[in-house]
Amino acid sequence: MKRIYLSPPHMLGHEKEMLLDAFDSNWIAPLGPHVNAFEKEFAEAVNVKHAVALSSGTAALHLALLLAGVKEGDEVLTSSFTFVATTNAIKYVGAEPVFIDSDEATWNMDPNLLEEELKECHRKGKRPAAVLVVDIVGQCANYEAITRICKQYDVPIIEDAAEALGAKYHAKPAGTFGEMACFSFNGNKIITTSGGGMLVTDNEDWAKQARHLATQAREDVPYYEHTKIGFNYRMSNLLAAVGRGQLSGLEGIVKKRRAIFDYYKQELGTQPGLTWMPEPNGFFSTRWLSCLLIDQEQFKASNEDVRNHLESHNIESRQLWKPMHLQPVFSDCRRRGGRVAESLFATGLSLPSGTGLTTEDLDRIIKIFCEAKR
Repeated sequence: MKRIYLSPPHMLGHEKEMLLDAFDSNWIAPLGPHVNAFEKEFAEAVNVKHAVALSSGTAALHLALLLAGVKEGDEVLTSSFTFVATTNAIKYVGAEPVFIDSDEATWNMDPNLLEEELKECHRKGKRPAAVLVVDIVGQCANYEAITRICKQYDVPIIEDAAEALGAKYHAKPAGTFGEMACFSFNGNKIITTSGGGMLVTDNEDWAKQARHLATQAREDVPYYEHTKIGFNYRMSNLLAAVGRGQLSGLEGIVKKRRAIFDYYKQELGTQPGLTWMPEPNGFFSTRWLSCLLIDQEQFKASNEDVRNHLESHNIESRQLWKPMHLQPVFSDCRRRGGRVAESLFATGLSLPSGTGLTTEDLDRIIKIFCEAKR
């Protein structure tokens, strides 16, 4: 049987035309007309004033922290339940992550625990440099509560929306809830440029600084002069061309991802012990990945049993993120809570969610999923 991947790239048809245009124009090197157009179109799609196309989502996170003034010795409060890139970027600037657990309602940062931590920081007289919130597997965090709390303690928000392009919270798009936000176009994301990312902001000066730092901080003179340490973080014109083709189909991509989640939930709805990722009122998830929790006693198989059984039939699935506070490399970092994130990791599973899946593929996955029961 053919291999079914978790979330493979899915080209829509426009990308090849855009890519050939970039190739034929000989704008091969970083920057060019497709980069400029991609930034403009992306900013419009997300409803922000400025977008800066970069080599990766991680590069966007790194620059966002630098632009926010986070420096060595600072503390950044961040989600524990996330991919490691979020926390790595905090370490890149010499700051220390402080991990905040998830809530059960959204699987995102728990506003109550965030408030407890900020209250304690205020009592000690040490204000965190930023709160870096992650929008998990295509769903925004509870920004109404998080924004209120951060304003109270005068701490800036940076939004890691790497997994959430197309998501909304009370009709407002992901990427518009912090001073800056970061997106990823890795091969498994909602849209892809093969590799790449985007930093978005309404602050024109920050956007200019991001472009400057991302091009080795070269000064605007007719020779090579540098007054700051810069980075080679800009996106190539070729990748931006692919991104433009993908972005044009964003609405359809999100619609298909949500339909895949709904199909799984409908067809597996009679199975005992399965709990699907929630979507509270006012939230609109992209369902980047179709995620569920498996109660081993009720379902008669664990998430790892199911994953292994699917793999034995050439179907890729994956456990949910292992919390950062459980990662050996961050074992000495402070945290608040952890029980919810640990439970999500211990029982959660992501099913194949790519927009190229057919009904036949989904029925095959569901059949083998059910066969995993002892």
